[in-house]
Amino acid sequence: MTKEQRTYLEECRARYSNDFKNNIMPFWLKHGLDRRNGGVFTCLDRDGTLMDTTKSVWFQGRFGFIAAYAYNNVEKNPEWLAASKSCIDFILAHCIDSDGHMFFTVTAEGAEVQKRRYVFSECFATIAMAEYSLASGDPSYAAKALELFKRTREMLERPGFLPPKTTQKGFSHSITMMFFNVVSVLKKVVNDPALDEQLHTSLDLIEHKLLSDRYKTILEGVGENGELIDTIAGRVINPGHCIETSWFLMDSAPYFENPDHVRKLALKIFDYDFEWGWDKEYGGIINFRDCKGFPPQDYSQDMKFWWPQCETIIASLYAYKLTGDSRYLDIHRMANDWAFAHFADDEFGEWYGYLHRDGTVAQPAKGNIFKGPFHVPRMMIKAAMLCDEILG
Repeated sequence: MTKEQRTYLEECRARYSNDFKNNIMPFWLKHGLDRRNGGVFTCLDRDGTLMDTTKSVWFQGRFGFIAAYAYNNVEKNPEWLAASKSCIDFILAHCIDSDGHMFFTVTAEGAEVQKRRYVFSECFATIAMAEYSLASGDPSYAAKALELFKRTREMLERPGFLPPKTTQKGFSHSITMMFFNVVSVLKKVVNDPALDEQLHTSLDLIEHKLLSDRYKTILEGVGENGELIDTIAGRVINPGHCIETSWFLMDSAPYFENPDHVRKLALKIFDYDFEWGWDKEYGGIINFRDCKGFPPQDYSQDMKFWWPQCETIIASLYAYKLTGDSRYLDIHRMANDWAFAHFADDEFGEWYGYLHRDGTVAQPAKGNIFKGPFHVPRMMIKAAMLCDEILG
């Protein structure tokens, strides 16, 4: 490592730590935390004004995780631990339906608003409880997390429990990648054969079904034998998802019998999908591509969302840590500089979520049902940790 590279990493580490502690967390604790009903609001305008009291159940788990993750890895701040417990308590009291399937949105008080066919609410609640167990030292939350993980798998496997998204049978990238992260968090507090079984199942699906060396990407959905579904929807590449998968694999590699194999796979995925995702004209990671080069269908296909930039910052830094290849540090600098220059709001704090392709702000709100205190703070915590590990 050169002196210049060391200085750069020291500056990045200081920026992540300072921004997390003095900008991101204070913004959400002040404007988002529901001190009356528990849990967190996420529909906040640019200055933190509450626009809608509907609560995203995803974010009860997501912020429950982030607050505990910060407590475990940044500082033992009791306010953060209390915020985590507030979100988890809200989940347990209000967000699980009588059939065991969780809601997607609820009212401020916790009454059902909407339920969807996905199990991401369950996944985020699982990592929140596991991380809180580590932070609090209370093993009962680890037990709750493992129980919820097993129930989530059972829901996915039970015929007819979740209505199928399409009549096309096959495999989905999103839940496959999510389980890498869920298991990695769970393994910090509990051990169970189901965790290793899921890791190997997810790895097999990524490596032998969803990853296409022909198109040099992970496809968002494939047929039962891993074949391309040659439709507009079937050809979708989501570079941000793929890059996120790459660092999830880097993170979970130590749990496999051949971690080097998993790391090499992760690096290949990152190389493939950074090439697909990076906008060579304007900079930043673009939303969607078509693996055959046709125009993508999604209305936001050429926009720049906040979260793929965060995943690229983490993954490129992780790749540099694993390889020492300065090419990855150069990618990190590109992604990091572009993200902070375009997404960070120096006047009101936090990050914008939605930019046009050229980097101008599409809408200035800091949160909604899908954006809130997760990707940005997770990036800052994880990236600071990686800088520390690289710097020794």
